[in-house]
Amino acid sequence: MSSYPVSLCAVPVFGGMMIAVPAGLVASPLENGRHLGEADRSALVIGGTEKVRTGGAVVFCKVVAVAEAQVKRDGQVRAKGSPVHHATLGPLEEKAGPGAAGAIAGRAPLAARFVKGERERLLARAFMIRVIVLMTLMPDARPRDVIAALAGDLALVPWARPWRPASARAAGDWRSALGPVPLEELRDLVLGTAWREHQGKGCPGAVTIGTRRPLRAGAVDGTLLRMPDTPANRAFFGSVGTGDDSSPFPQARALPVTCCSCRALFAMPYGPAGTGKAASEQGLLDEAAERYPALLDPGWIWLMDRNYHGAPRIARMTRSSHVLIRLKSDIPLKRTSEILPDGSYRAELSGDGVTVKVRVIEYWVTVEGQEVPEMFCLVTDLMDWEDYPGPELAALYKRRWDGSETALREAKAPLRGAGPGTGPMLSSCSPALAAQEIAAWTAGTAMTRGVVLDAARAAVPAGKGRRAGLEVRPRDLSFTRALRAVLSAIRLGRDCYQAVTSEIAGYRNTVDRDRHRARKSKSPSHFPHASAKDTVTRIAPAIITMASTPA
Repeated sequence: MSSYPVSLCAVPVFGGMMIAVPAGLVASPLENGRHLGEADRSALVIGGTEKVRTGGAVVFCKVVAVAEAQVKRDGQVRAKGSPVHHATLGPLEEKAGPGAAGAIAGRAPLAARFVKGERERLLARAFMIRVIVLMTLMPDARPRDVIAALAGDLALVPWARPWRPASARAAGDWRSALGPVPLEELRDLVLGTAWREHQGKGCPGAVTIGTRRPLRAGAVDGTLLRMPDTPANRAFFGSVGTGDDSSPFPQARALPVTCCSCRALFAMPYGPAGTGKAASEQGLLDEAAERYPALLDPGWIWLMDRNYHGAPRIARMTRSSHVLIRLKSDIPLKRTSEILPDGSYRAELSGDGVTVKVRVIEYWVTVEGQEVPEMFCLVTDLMDWEDYPGPELAALYKRRWDGSETALREAKAPLRGAGPGTGPMLSSCSPALAAQEIAAWTAGTAMTRGVVLDAARAAVPAGKGRRAGLEVRPRDLSFTRALRAVLSAIRLGRDCYQAVTSEIAGYRNTVDRDRHRARKSKSPSHFPHASAKDTVTRIAPAIITMASTPA
């Protein structure tokens, strides 16, 4: 005999209501009781009831949590535990690995002076790690809003002990108690996973050069991150500008290492801004080579801009990998060969007692209606002009903009104040919390890139247009739309990874339009004195002309 009163049938059902069902009664309606897969669109049913028939009233319940029940004396059914033990980052968790946040949290000590006691109800280690990552993807939201978004529908569950989003002060105490180490561990895990995935599967539409020995293209370039002007931040990070450190905000200098094909992030060492860009970025490049030696792979060629890194550093990189570097006009080269059939020539690059043998590609770029007076001068360690001809290397170099500049602009878009000279991008007021925030931002961006890559792999080619029938590349998909889809999935507790990637694959960018600007601005100028002539966009193919021809 049922212990529940018959009046249950008259209880009205409305949106947001939670229905408690014993887990043992959940069954599959499919024939032979086989398990449901992602391809099946059927709902589960409650075992022991009569067969669901067409036309009958059915209540469809979204599973929010599976938790141990606590039944009160008056019959109320509640859930033991707290949302902090069930909340996840949804699709982003796929790119960090199952249980990664929990495992990292289990090893993370808490500074007793910030968080006292072991009771974790409103906040917990793993939950807070996820909150910090989500804060970098929702910079305009208050801490309580971020916590509420991470909890999502879990907040509607009737928990045995009432739960509410923790205050901003409590979140700040937990951030200080955790410190940067757990987030840096998560960052390294995500970046390592991204690199191994590229080494294995690669990515659709990969940018390569060479036929006998194809090389995949990556990019290395520096960037600055502004942070709140506190004495601690200014003393640790310093700023770029005049010698008296009069810049409005302290700045950290970072050196993202990215994939030119899909803009995936492989590494991002950072440190104080330093007084000189060249010296600071050279130190970060040394750190990247030391901390991430796997990146110097013989199957990759790294594109770098005119911030000259010196002959000894280039020699170290080319021992195991390849480079394509643009040189400034004041860097001397000693020519050692005649002009080769592809228009390039061999030369020696010397400095600090080291001499590097390079091949030089000099060319002009002509765009209809626009004069490009400067000559481009590239050097590479690839001496095989037949497999890596000069015009193809010149055409490859433009991918550095996609791999570095566009990737950085997309990654910085969620950061508040990411425009030129507007304000601090980060919110942390101490070097330790800034390190935590940078690690969280790196991990969040890399995980989102990974979701976009999976969406491109599973996407159906366009049926019409310029890309009709061609495979979908990650850069064909909108990073902004992907970020919105990921945040929506976190709020709604959507665990179906395929549904999220399918939604992302539905929004396509229009790329490769041969758009050019006279002034290469990463962010459009809003000042009234900026002339339209400097920012006008031209749509025309860029024509590469080699500067030298063989005799």
